[in-house]
Amino acid sequence: MTSDPSLFQSVVGRKVPLAHRMRPERLEDFLGQEQLLGPGEPLRDAIERGAVGSMVFWGPPGSGKTTLARLLANYTDRAFEAFSAVTEGVPRVRQIIKEATERRDLEGRGTILFCDEIHRFNKAQQDAFLPWVEEGVITLIGATTENPSFELNSALLSRLRVFVLEPLEARHIRSIIEGAMGCLWEETKAEGSAPGLTLAEEAMELLVRHADGDARRALNAVEAVSDYVMSLEPAPPAEVISADVVESVLERRMARYDKGGEEHYNIISALHKAVRGSDVEGALYWLARMIDGGEDPLFLARRVVRMATEDIGLADPRALSIAVAAKDAYHFLGSPEGELAIVEAVIYLATAPKSNRVYEAWSRAQQAAREHPAEPVPLHIRNAPTGLMKDLGYGKGYRYDHAEEGHASGQEYLPEVLRGARWYEPTSHGFEKTLAERLEWWTKSRESGR
Repeated sequence: MTSDPSLFQSVVGRKVPLAHRMRPERLEDFLGQEQLLGPGEPLRDAIERGAVGSMVFWGPPGSGKTTLARLLANYTDRAFEAFSAVTEGVPRVRQIIKEATERRDLEGRGTILFCDEIHRFNKAQQDAFLPWVEEGVITLIGATTENPSFELNSALLSRLRVFVLEPLEARHIRSIIEGAMGCLWEETKAEGSAPGLTLAEEAMELLVRHADGDARRALNAVEAVSDYVMSLEPAPPAEVISADVVESVLERRMARYDKGGEEHYNIISALHKAVRGSDVEGALYWLARMIDGGEDPLFLARRVVRMATEDIGLADPRALSIAVAAKDAYHFLGSPEGELAIVEAVIYLATAPKSNRVYEAWSRAQQAAREHPAEPVPLHIRNAPTGLMKDLGYGKGYRYDHAEEGHASGQEYLPEVLRGARWYEPTSHGFEKTLAERLEWWTKSRESGR
């Protein structure tokens, strides 16, 4: 190994991470996000003209948010100041603003302030950017993995253009890995430690799957595999890295799941909709994603109870009993044994007849109660515990249903203004078909008793 530090070495002689060494410096080298950077797309045009305004990049980890923001520095004559909301605070923002103001006043030069992980600032802290964005002292470029609608205050968000980045496609990840292997090949040859490393096709496919559309994750995995192979004694003169080697190096895949972020809500929504859509496999997949990602199974059990009442209801009255039993079973057994009870409930609900008529009936009844909040209780169904109440007509004419034929007196129980309302309309599915027949009989009984 030569004594001269390589291009990628820091001053202390230690290489910076591969993901940093591989960061592209031209738009032409940026992979993915064609919907934003393809020929003729507004963002690409703005960057190439150096005419970028304040904006926020929203996308999953490793989709290129930071890289894209840093590329802006190569296409503008404005100063570029990078800032992390994770490690720095408002005092640092104020310092950057002070320097940007002086730069504008003395040099007539603008400043781009790039705030990585901008959602880590609370909404009060975000106000530190607002007046300076409005005055044009800075052009703010934010990057976030969280939904800006939830994480940025409305005043700031209204002044930013939101660009949505998607996970990289497999072909992009493959190209990134191939470029990384070429970089490592050149480095190992330059160091005289080995002619270089190559990947077997099965190993490449494994790394692409492992990345889950995350370029940084792909590069970190490549670097970990390379470091492992080069640490072998003696170091191999040349090596085709097999899938077995890759699998032995990689840590267990961690699900892309954030219990406190948007993905939490996206996946629980996917689980609920898969159950509603009677897709057992879809429901099981999203349930597994959440459990594997560390979600509290009792949270899932509560949502399963909600599914039973909202989407199955009286089409299958057993659904609610099974959902509640699954919650109790998990509470009794804990993980991992108790998780199977939740799985059983999810499968039952996904295969049960569906009806949202209980949910709709309750919504209509609530609306009626809000529109008619002071209707008096009909006299014939009022209680009459005192003589005065009886004299006033409380309970007069009430007919005891159990004493009537068919256990139905045909009386009215709604206030007069609401009589004839039908809020619960059962479907013809499952047990609700039987309920529909009963309701029809009771309706005729009331009509005949009027």
